[in-house]
Amino acid sequence: MTTSAPTYLIIGGVAGGMSAATRLRRLDERARIIVLERGADVSFANCGLPYHVGGVIEQREALVLQTPAALGARFGLDVRVRTEAIAIDTAARTVTARDLATGEEERIAYDALVLSPGASPKRPDLPGAERGLVLRDLADTDAIIEAARDARTAVIAGGGYIGLELAENLHAAGLAVTIVQSGPQLLGSLDIEMAHPLAQRARERGLDVRLSQRLAAIEPTEVVLADGERLPADLVVLAVGVEPESALAVAAGLAVDARGGIVVDAFQRTSDPAVWAVGDAVAKPVLDGEDALVPLAGLANRHGRLAADAIAGVAHPAAPALGTAVIGFLGLTAATVGRTERALRAEGRAIRVIHTHPMDHAGYYPGATMLSLKLILDAETDAILGAQAVGENGAEKRIDVIATAMAGGITGRGLADLELAYAPQYGSAKDPINLLGYVDDNLLDGELSVQWHELERRRAEGWRIVDVRTAAEHEAGSIEGAELMPLDELRTRAERLRGERVIVHCKVGQRGHTATRLLQQYGVIAANLDGGWLTWQAGRAATADAVPNKED
Repeated sequence: MTTSAPTYLIIGGVAGGMSAATRLRRLDERARIIVLERGADVSFANCGLPYHVGGVIEQREALVLQTPAALGARFGLDVRVRTEAIAIDTAARTVTARDLATGEEERIAYDALVLSPGASPKRPDLPGAERGLVLRDLADTDAIIEAARDARTAVIAGGGYIGLELAENLHAAGLAVTIVQSGPQLLGSLDIEMAHPLAQRARERGLDVRLSQRLAAIEPTEVVLADGERLPADLVVLAVGVEPESALAVAAGLAVDARGGIVVDAFQRTSDPAVWAVGDAVAKPVLDGEDALVPLAGLANRHGRLAADAIAGVAHPAAPALGTAVIGFLGLTAATVGRTERALRAEGRAIRVIHTHPMDHAGYYPGATMLSLKLILDAETDAILGAQAVGENGAEKRIDVIATAMAGGITGRGLADLELAYAPQYGSAKDPINLLGYVDDNLLDGELSVQWHELERRRAEGWRIVDVRTAAEHEAGSIEGAELMPLDELRTRAERLRGERVIVHCKVGQRGHTATRLLQQYGVIAANLDGGWLTWQAGRAATADAVPNKED
């Protein structure tokens, strides 16, 4: 096109599309900017939808962030809801749009096109799947609320972020909720021992959790599991993941990867020079590993802005995605960033893993609660590859710090040197982040550690297991075959262990570190059980939980 005022066309609203549209207006007052949105709402808080179901967000209107009229008044945008883009002609640089109310079609020319189609909920191929509801937009929210009015029982298929948030909110609304998860744990972005507290908390609060199980059929008032068991289900929600809505891009000849993610460069440009793409339908470069689908609102907003910058001639490359995420669930917070131990070991990667269980703030100040932290490092470079945190308070704060450290190239050992805000009600003089750095420093200096899932193999190799907790702690629960040698008595018994291979453990790993250092100086080959009894216990319980109990 040769007109002096360019036409920018955005397909899809919400986070990515609207960020691109409003940024384009701020950069180019003269441009014609058109937004096509297939749904009824172009700008809404989709992350808040589960909380409207449970009544935490009482007013539906609170979720509507902007209307077409408001966007037109403030930004001069031509926003068309209930309008679907049905074809893209990249050679002619036109999009065919259909008004879903009238059926009328229009061909719209563009100078630059931004695709923000998002991701659609997966629907498993099983009998009765059409009865299962999904959650993507406000209309889906309305349908779930209506179905829940007269329901007493609900089955949520899927134990990811949306599944857990809906389970919590339907439980709060008074329904008896069962979570059916095909994998061995809830929340696959965590490793299994870190995810176990979520299932434990759910059962403590009265929810039923079925792991390593899946739906075989959905019937009018119940569901059938793969093992034949029937569960009452007045309401069924399918939250088994999402897939990129990239059919329009594929039909236009744009490059997509094997998972259907639209391929873009560092500036969000697709394989066509006049087309950009942002949001959940796009394959994103990650900090460590191949491009991945990372369906997060923060990335969609950021990449929408970057696409607009590139179109307007002030391009900035996208930083690699870290996958930083958080969820609140029944009083617990679970947060994560980067890769999991599970994925890295499957790749054969040489890694170092650290578990700690610090208090979220100074233990002497009222209200302190325990955190479970996990740090995953490259064994050779000490680069931080991932981290996880679960607890009642402070989990998201620590993951945000580690995400920032990862973005800045700070190593595991470097965490010890971070100067973080401290007052007793907010943290500790040795912040949990600093403690992770101290542990890593010890390991880099040669201290040996053993992971919870490695213990039995080491025992079979002839290592002795020594419990350095108190007699009372040992009596309350112990690792089978562990020998009790309380830390305060260990010095008097160390000589008898000279030349032995010994794995020591305490409750969380701190006393185990002291015992390891002591024994090494007495000629003992000593290793500390990483994360102590608490991590071992969580891992063992999670592993047992992952096997369906046929007697239940």
